[in-house]
Amino acid sequence: MDHRLNPERRLIDALRRVHRLVVLTGAGMSTESGLPDFRSEHGLWRQYRPEELASVDALRLRPLLFYEFYRKRLEMLDHVGPNAGHKALALLEKQGRLKLLVTQNVDGLHQAAGSQKVAELHGSLRRARCHQCGRKHSPDVLKRPVADFDSLPRCPCGGLVRPDVVLFGELLPQRALNQAIEAVENCDALLVVGSSLQVYPAASLPQLALDSGARLWIINLTPTPYDSAAEIVVRSKAAELLGRLLE
Repeated sequence: MDHRLNPERRLIDALRRVHRLVVLTGAGMSTESGLPDFRSEHGLWRQYRPEELASVDALRLRPLLFYEFYRKRLEMLDHVGPNAGHKALALLEKQGRLKLLVTQNVDGLHQAAGSQKVAELHGSLRRARCHQCGRKHSPDVLKRPVADFDSLPRCPCGGLVRPDVVLFGELLPQRALNQAIEAVENCDALLVVGSSLQVYPAASLPQLALDSGARLWIINLTPTPYDSAAEIVVRSKAAELLGRLLE
């Protein structure tokens, strides 16, 4: 690794020159907007096991807890907005450098910042659908308190209305995954931002990029399994570093 320039400067310079960039973002991208990181020591998952709240079994067997959990998450979204990192990635897309933004996040903050080429691997909290028939609904129905089984949000077909996110026990949306794979196979560089690269299949994208001859760059506060293979690794907050592109 070239140490003639510090990694922050090298990465910013590289982002200003790259032509076909793909970005993969994880929870660390949104923590600076005020959203908790599920997998950190102080994250949202700490007091619960994930399958207790965000799973198909939870929806089916513990619906009151399931809906209260997601109601609180939706409330959080009403009080946060995109940070400088989100805005910098939107700028890279506008400049024609960023070809696809692949995100594991479900908060919709990339789109709020102006990004349009977004593949949401885990869905979005800003959409709702019927668990039974798939009909689309306004996510506002999920913001209402659920006191008992009679007040569970339901579709005209009788099915439960749920967030349009990937729950534990469900497959990722194939279209978004195929978009991500195709883009990574044809990129010059893959930038990973705020992801521990522990959740598959998203965690397989760096290896796919390397196998395709692309460069790998990582911004994350903690080590990832791909640090040794990356051309540039920066231990930094995403918004703080990427925000320099806006200067």
